Amino acid sequence: MEIKEAIILAGGLGTRLRSVLPDLPKCMAPVNGRPFLSYIIDYYQQQGIEKFIFSLGYKHGIISDFLQKNYPSLSIQCTIENEPLGTGGAIQLAVEKTKGKDVLILNGDTLFKINLQALAVFHKRSASACTLSLKPMKDFDRYGVVETEEDGRIKSFKEKKHYKEGLINGGVYILNTGRFRQQKRPAKFSFEKDYLEIFFSAMPMYGCIQDGYFIDIGIPEDFDRAQAEIK
Repeated sequence: MEIKEAIILAGGLGTRLRSVLPDLPKCMAPVNGRPFLSYIIDYYQQQGIEKFIFSLGYKHGIISDFLQKNYPSLSIQCTIENEPLGTGGAIQLAVEKTKGKDVLILNGDTLFKINLQALAVFHKRSASACTLSLKPMKDFDRYGVVETEEDGRIKSFKEKKHYKEGLINGGVYILNTGRFRQQKRPAKFSFEKDYLEIFFSAMPMYGCIQDGYFIDIGIPEDFDRAQAEIK
């Protein structure tokens, strides 16, 4: 099974990075002279993604100009939110531009180097409505924890607090587009809170552990860390 399409959520306001990035969308934060977004695109092209659908909002012109100039031969489509729709609303809009039965979903402020082929095989074998990439972490408080059954089926989502260790939702998903489209939802909602955390017990949702490189540049300390770690 091959996944050829990806949705990148790049519409966020990046309020926590305003101190270091006053006039840029978060995904355009410069990391060693290049926008962070370019590292995501390059990695996932290597993983076999051929078409990218960018879900844009805040200062979307900066992102679309960058894409046209730097990725002229890439298959790109964009959806633009006139007002913030939440992660769920953004995905709902972008899914309308997909052709395949399954689509990869990525966050424009997170680089998680998963093995896409392994994730896709697991997703298909599980007949999953949505498969989450889970990153093992130690000693953290920025993220909630995802618990799974032995076969990977999601058992619970635990809220953010300090954990000695656990699996976090790495923000990289394979979504079955047909199942997602079947449900009627409002235009504005959170993919995490109003879809995953509500429907995981009613439909098959699975977590697949991936222990590749992970960084989320949403706060200034991790934005600084990216400068040292991403070359």
